[in-house]
Amino acid sequence: MYRIIDANLNRATEALRVLEEIARFRLDDKKLSSELKNIRHEICLFFDYDYEKLIASRDTVNDIGTDIQNPTKAARGYSSIEIIFRSNFKRLEQALRVLSEYGNLSDKFRYNVYTNEKNMNESLKMNIKKYLLKDKKLYLVTNSDNFDSDCEFLDRVALAIKSGVDIVQLREKNKPASKIIEYGKIIRQLTSEYGALFIVNDRVDLAQILNADGVHLGQDDIDILSARKILGEKMIIGISTHKPQDAIEAMKNGADYIGVGPIYKTPTKPNREAAGLDYLKWAVDNVDIPFYAIGSIDLNTIDEVVEYGTKRVALVRAIMNSDNIEETVRILKSKLS
Repeated sequence: MYRIIDANLNRATEALRVLEEIARFRLDDKKLSSELKNIRHEICLFFDYDYEKLIASRDTVNDIGTDIQNPTKAARGYSSIEIIFRSNFKRLEQALRVLSEYGNLSDKFRYNVYTNEKNMNESLKMNIKKYLLKDKKLYLVTNSDNFDSDCEFLDRVALAIKSGVDIVQLREKNKPASKIIEYGKIIRQLTSEYGALFIVNDRVDLAQILNADGVHLGQDDIDILSARKILGEKMIIGISTHKPQDAIEAMKNGADYIGVGPIYKTPTKPNREAAGLDYLKWAVDNVDIPFYAIGSIDLNTIDEVVEYGTKRVALVRAIMNSDNIEETVRILKSKLS
């Protein structure tokens, strides 16, 4: 009995410590980290009166279980934060069940852990998106209309990705779904290879089909809450905003990022007036999620928008129509760094 308790006490406290580190260093969640730490200390205190008996019962050398390998661990290869999170919560819950059966540990610990697992899982999913967007500053929005062939268009997108754009949004208003899927499969492969994010404009269904990192919505598209029901928490959802009220609503409804603009009048949206630099300044002072200034930003206007305090920009023609995409991307990224 003491050997069983000792082994599972160690298993539970080790799992708790692993989870504490995720809460502390990945999520920066002081409350959650403190709760996990307190559970660990309370469990240790519960068995403290039998400490000497537990230590005396330990026989690691002759324990037949130490040589039994975990086949799933070998099969999955490297461990991501998400895998470590899941495996240690399950290890913890199993150990607590054993301790309740063999050591009369209160079930309250296990029930508390179930709640913490759910809360931490939600935080981790949100944190993944925050992490993905953290250093993504240069955002390319595609437009194939001005190119003579698919090859020319895709070659330019590929060169932009290889040159260092951080995000690519596949925005093809005048193309059928079949063509968007054709483009998207190629761009998805390229962005995965070079570490860029892949976003699909408007079409929630195509974002799922293409295994995109997210979807970008317009003010007249499906709303954020409905898109979230379809896509779940892991996929990034961005939305275009044109005034402070749009941005406030977007943040309230759980957007992961917003587009701010158009800063200058743009032929990409001929029927929309420029939101102007005043809106950009408002966003700098009031928006607490990543936002991308957009609308006729190029090598001639980038300095002005950066001076207003933005650190992220989205561009179409400045990159897609550039005579030297590599140099354009290099200069833009240097301006934003």
